Amino acid sequence: ALTNTDTHKMMTACRAAAQAKKLNVAIAIVDDGGVLLQFERLDGAGHITVEGSMAKARASAALKAPSKVAADLLKQHQGILLLPKILPIQGAVPVMYQGECVGAIGVSGAASAQDDEDIAAAGAATIA
Repeated sequence: ALTNTDTHKMMTACRAAAQAKKLNVAIAIVDDGGVLLQFERLDGAGHITVEGSMAKARASAALKAPSKVAADLLKQHQGILLLPKILPIQGAVPVMYQGECVGAIGVSGAASAQDDEDIAAAGAATIA
């Protein structure tokens, strides 16, 4: 399970990655069941980024894969939209520890979905 120390370390890395790119984003860290553990909305991030980051993180945790996988699934299986509280859009990655998904990080607010995912990946990379 992710600890408070883990989530703070991940959030610090995500924030640094966002600031390095000069991006105002919201960052959500969830456990493997999609429950919010830590959240931060950087100055200037829009209101919609709050729910977007959490829903992307929940999608990633549910699939144990980047939320881009959910976006790709949507093209063939529109029923994925019926899953509660997930957003099938690129911008989240699972947090893996010893081959197991222990949570996910979702980011929303960058103009590029790839930038959102890169910021999330910076945080996930802190867990070994």
